[in-house]
Amino acid sequence: MESSWLTHAKRLQAIASTGLHFCKDTHDRERYREVAEIAHQMLAQLGNVPLERITELVSDFAQRYSTPMVEVRGALIEDHKILLVRETTDGLWALPGGFADVGLSASENVIKEIHEEAGIEVAVRGLYSIRHKAKGPYKADHRDFYKLYFLCDRQQRRAPVAGSEASEAGFFALDQLPPLSQGRTVERDIHEAFDFHQGKTARVQFD
Repeated sequence: MESSWLTHAKRLQAIASTGLHFCKDTHDRERYREVAEIAHQMLAQLGNVPLERITELVSDFAQRYSTPMVEVRGALIEDHKILLVRETTDGLWALPGGFADVGLSASENVIKEIHEEAGIEVAVRGLYSIRHKAKGPYKADHRDFYKLYFLCDRQQRRAPVAGSEASEAGFFALDQLPPLSQGRTVERDIHEAFDFHQGKTARVQFD
């Protein structure tokens, strides 16, 4: 779970962003800009990164009502093993997925992501988990996310082939998981996928 200071800084940033988007009063806009500057400095210090990096991560700052981003991940389980892809960014493993694209439903997004990252055509069986990244055991992030996890079924028999955003793709047993990319996938996400797949739970997990 992220620190309370990171939570407060992100909330201040969101308030400033939304305020600057809607506010017309000159004096109030100056105050929102000051709040934004303080929030960005806090985020930069908390993450030990340059201030410019923070502004890069919020390219839509003050352009809309500030809301959490959406990330989708897909779980494909076969023969007691789960499909994982090795991320090119950090060399660690995760459930295939990524940011949701505009114009596609959540299930369409996860189908696209699995095909792009592992070369496999799937159909979505069901949603098994909705998580607020900030409240989970994930690597801290300056952005705010809702993470949607779907259980999927393969549509054709084909070996996984890594796509452009992954260096490897393969199936792993629950007791032989490789090092996970903690900002994307943690062991809990995988255990919940197996429980849903095996019928141990039919309830969508959420925060």
